Amino acid sequence: MAKKIDEKYIYHLISINVKRLRSQHNISQLELANITNLTHNFINDIENCKKGVSARTLAKLSAALNVEPYQFFLPNDMPNNGMMIYVKDFNDSLQKMVADLSQQYSSLKK
Repeated sequence: MAKKIDEKYIYHLISINVKRLRSQHNISQLELANITNLTHNFINDIENCKKGVSARTLAKLSAALNVEPYQFFLPNDMPNNGMMIYVKDFNDSLQKMVADLSQQYSSLKK
């Protein structure tokens, strides 16, 4: 039986992925709200499937979390080949962390 694709399902996808991506970046809802110029309550409502997001809000979240917009629509029950997207996310995060640490280290040496 196919999944019912409706507004509630889309809210759910965005909710789980905002939480996942925010967690990967190790930032709180309040920090994400400050970065995006959205309210903490709005971020909380998104993560609790109470509010949807506009294209403008999705763009703000994408920029703040440094991800492509499609990553907010990934299902949490993807087949194994879909796991590669999560591996890529992890790899991108790891590379960014290494680059940041390298930059910090090189600035300390000067």
